[in-house]
Amino acid sequence: MRIVIQRVSEAAVKIEGAIVGEIKQGLLILLGIEQEDSQKDADYLVQKICNLRIFSDAEGKMNLSIQDIGGEFLVVSQFTLHAATRKGNRPSYIKAARPEVAIPLYEYFIALLQKTSSSSIQTGRFGADMQVSLVNDGPVTILMDSKVDL
Repeated sequence: MRIVIQRVSEAAVKIEGAIVGEIKQGLLILLGIEQEDSQKDADYLVQKICNLRIFSDAEGKMNLSIQDIGGEFLVVSQFTLHAATRKGNRPSYIKAARPEVAIPLYEYFIALLQKTSSSSIQTGRFGADMQVSLVNDGPVTILMDSKVDL
């Protein structure tokens, strides 16, 4: 399971021009699920995300978690995070999980995030053509993979 975490001052996701998820200060999570991923991968990442200290304290040091600041989450599925680009110029998505594997894991990830965090959680819609807008705060962008130390 691979994620891109972006610390944002605001973010939103639209489908067919209508806003389906919107947050103020918090984390935009782009979530890519691989065919071999399991609930263990989601367990690991949710624990890391909820405790990741990437928000500024009173001295301006990144020392606070999303829980500490009362921030929000926006979770958006993104299979393209598993693009293979080594050969040729057209990315291959062969490692990305098929919907029958990815949808239950996406839903598990969101449910676990809700259970683990006291933060508000907004989402996109799995498999939809979405337009994501954000104001990256910092900018702070972090890549995480449940199988690889990046």
